[in-house]
Amino acid sequence: MTTVLTPASPLTAADRCDRCGAQAYLRVVLVSGGELLFCAHHGRKFEPELKKIAAEIQDETERLNAAPGTAGDSER
Repeated sequence: MTTVLTPASPLTAADRCDRCGAQAYLRVVLVSGGELLFCAHHGRKFEPELKKIAAEIQDETERLNAAPGTAGDSER
């Protein structure tokens, strides 16, 4: 069986970390189905375990270092 993942939409300010409620910058699509969202802190903290159960990890933490106003339309 082949699984085709559709491209994930960009994370927005409305997407919240499943662990603490902060803005999410990582989306983890699980091999077993479903997804988890994490802030940069919890994404780094749980990275080794997440890599074991993830089909895909969408990492947008580079947006934290972007100059104000250059993060794109996803924050509007």
